[in-house]
Amino acid sequence: MICSRVDMETSLAQQSLTEQQSKAVAQKRRRLLVEAGGRLAMHLLLVLLSLMALVPVLWMISSSLKASTEIFVVPIRWVPSTPRWENYTTAFQRAPLWLYFWNTMIVCIWAVIGTVLSSSLVAFSFSRMRWPGRDFFFGLLLATMMLPAIIVIVPRFLMFSKVFTWPYPWIGTFLPLVAPTFFAINGLYVFLLRQFFLGIPVELEDAARIDGASTFRILWQIFIPLSQPVIITVVVLTFIQYYNEFLEALIYLRPETWTLAVGVRAMNDAGYATSWELVFATGTFMLAPMVVIFFAAQRYFVEGVTLSGFGGR
Repeated sequence: MICSRVDMETSLAQQSLTEQQSKAVAQKRRRLLVEAGGRLAMHLLLVLLSLMALVPVLWMISSSLKASTEIFVVPIRWVPSTPRWENYTTAFQRAPLWLYFWNTMIVCIWAVIGTVLSSSLVAFSFSRMRWPGRDFFFGLLLATMMLPAIIVIVPRFLMFSKVFTWPYPWIGTFLPLVAPTFFAINGLYVFLLRQFFLGIPVELEDAARIDGASTFRILWQIFIPLSQPVIITVVVLTFIQYYNEFLEALIYLRPETWTLAVGVRAMNDAGYATSWELVFATGTFMLAPMVVIFFAAQRYFVEGVTLSGFGGR
């Protein structure tokens, strides 16, 4: 009797354990199915959003190689019947696109240099140096990010046209676009660099100071090399910003110093838009450097933005 009762209790315990294990397995299976369904839905949404962004670009590239009669054919003909590479040759013959491209590179390169230098100095001050009102002024700098850029257009124009006239007027040159970048005018870049600097161990700085390193040497030989991801992020964002700059370039520059954005727009205003294949050819030419730069720096770009978000304290 005792053995029979023990066997029965053991059997019931095993049955209960088996049921619990089955329930746990079923719950885990349902959870995995829900997670897989959520990931699938998210991936489908991302694919849809990507297609919404890519389809117009692919259509522009395809249309840049078509005859004008093929562009607006319904249904869309994605592959040109006969690729017309001469559309690009004609576009370059009708407008000084290489001059506009060179002017754009001058503006972008100097803007990148000024932004990286000034933002690094200011970010180092906000992250590693203690001085009265530091947090207040950092908050004030971040508050400027909420102001629309259009608000300062008129004050800047008056300043550059009335004050900065020696030894020659700044209006019509690249200086109104480039000079402000040497004064850390973009709070976002200062914020990204500051957050990254805060994540660098203090012990590295202390060891350098014990060895007699100055503040500038610590910045340029320790912080800057360790901050490669976020610096590349700032470089890419600044380059894209000034590569696409239109309004200020339109206001400050003259025709011989126009950038690509202004030059292409001026060509369209002059009746160039009636030849859509040429418009799409210039658009493709203008897009190409951005695509190359982004894919070349994509890994550093994502890493810099991600790590900058975890460095504050």
